Amino acid sequence: MLYAVVDIETTGNGYKGQKITEISALIFDGKKIVDEFTSLVNPEQNIPTFITNLTGITNAMVRNAPKFYEVAKKVEEITKGTIFVAHNVNFDYNIIQAEFKSLGYDFKRKKLCTVRLTRKIIPGLPSYSLGNICSGENISINGRHRAKGDAEATVELFRRLLERDDNFTINSFLNPRSRQATLPPLLDKIVVDKLPETFGVYYFKNLAKEVIYVGKANNIKQRVISHFYDKKKKEQTMCLETADVSFTKTGSELLALLLESSEIKHIYPKFNRAQRRAGEAVGLFSYEDQKGIIHLAYNRLKLAPNAIMKYYSVAECRTHLESLCAEFELCPKYCHLQTNVSSCFHYQLKECKGICCDKETAENYNVRVREAIKSVGIGAENLVIKEKGRTKNEVGFALILDGIYKGIGYLDASQDEVLKTPEEYQFFVTPKKDNRDVQRIIASYLKKKEKLKALENGEISI
Repeated sequence: MLYAVVDIETTGNGYKGQKITEISALIFDGKKIVDEFTSLVNPEQNIPTFITNLTGITNAMVRNAPKFYEVAKKVEEITKGTIFVAHNVNFDYNIIQAEFKSLGYDFKRKKLCTVRLTRKIIPGLPSYSLGNICSGENISINGRHRAKGDAEATVELFRRLLERDDNFTINSFLNPRSRQATLPPLLDKIVVDKLPETFGVYYFKNLAKEVIYVGKANNIKQRVISHFYDKKKKEQTMCLETADVSFTKTGSELLALLLESSEIKHIYPKFNRAQRRAGEAVGLFSYEDQKGIIHLAYNRLKLAPNAIMKYYSVAECRTHLESLCAEFELCPKYCHLQTNVSSCFHYQLKECKGICCDKETAENYNVRVREAIKSVGIGAENLVIKEKGRTKNEVGFALILDGIYKGIGYLDASQDEVLKTPEEYQFFVTPKKDNRDVQRIIASYLKKKEKLKALENGEISI
């Protein structure tokens, strides 16, 4: 069996933007190098200074070097029929594959990762970077961060791994049914194998045990594995840092969504962007004026303590108000979207029924305002949303009291039968903070549930 031990240097502009500046492929038969190809490559883009400082490769050095399309045939030929081996194999393989794809060629090879192999065959090392492993193994690197120097060191490391592989680890990695080659290099396959196939929240952690990503899933194992096949730069960067995955079962999608939202705001993981905002600052409220007309208005939360809905910014609040105006034919003047006007501009466009110029009664207008208020958030009622629990005899629930989300909880089915009012459930709830995101999650769930019920009763049709 032949192995193509490969190392590349790149411009370092992210997975999609990185271009190869140097490539080395050493063909190894398990005992000695039998063929090799090493070349600088003109990346056809500027090499950043920090990359030059790391590798020593300058723009001048690659100016007259062959472009990738000029060395592609040699790379394809010398690696044909071999196992593609690299330290952090997905990095080198994906970039080379992308270079070939830009030429209209589908480059495919079986892969082996010396990071993952070392973790299996030499467990317990403090670090699995090439430099640290070679230092511990007394493997010299003649030209660190240069393609041939790193490739030669990887060959020697791989040779030693072959010698120590008493448990046929390498064969198991090459088994097409094994997911080893597709998993992040720092993540043990056992961790993935132990993930449950049920509703819940999962946590990606780095080597320092810090949570770097939180996600929700209807099938935790399936969703976690899907990250490893994602080609987006963010996903690949995140997976390269992932050394462990933990999880919390929830029993249902709604409870998973609510827990995920709470955890993101509590932990603030570096790879979560959605819902990672600071606390709400603006509140939507209503009041009735001397004419009996109900206004919708917004202000800072401190000045709107009984807010109908909370928002992260004035812009978000105004956008929502504008959509309410359009949906319920409300007047922008009485929604405080147009000020210092006798009649709103929307009346001229026939998008307002004329409450602002005495063409509509307050009674008729207020009916639509109340409908709009009712559509916002989850209302002002006490509500227990019951869901399936984490086990057969368990009930999961989300609790809302006076329109405020209180958290989620679990209890035995026998306990659930005893409780009579929503207030009683607060003794079994894990307290969580109410915010715009959880209100949106619950409101969306309730609307969906109401629609399904109407469909079942034949009140509406698809």
